[in-house]
Amino acid sequence: MTAPSMADQPHQVRLTSNGLSGTVEVDGADISAQVQGYNLEARVGAVPLLVLYTSPREGGVAFEGLAHVAIGTEQDPGPAVAAFLANIDPGALQQAALNRDDLDGSKHEVTRAILAQLADWAQGRT
Repeated sequence: MTAPSMADQPHQVRLTSNGLSGTVEVDGADISAQVQGYNLEARVGAVPLLVLYTSPREGGVAFEGLAHVAIGTEQDPGPAVAAFLANIDPGALQQAALNRDDLDGSKHEVTRAILAQLADWAQGRT
């Protein structure tokens, strides 16, 4: 037998966000201070599912209505990181790292430059 959770019965939910700030209310209680992110999944003919997270995720969302509410945990970033690294061209990475203007002549400057370049690419910076 499993313990009851908030997802067992729908709760009145109100979400507002402009991408920079927002509020999360469940059953009329503002829980924004405890919630730093959420996913809202809606399917035709079903009560939406709201999953609350403890790490920041920004985006513009507005929703008001009944939803099942569940507390989620962060996904393992390992597979996404591995997929990102698998698609890196080693020659392009080496050249980009050696062309950086933050090389400092230190013992591990090339390794540091490679890691910095990977971080830049992961964040969409060229």
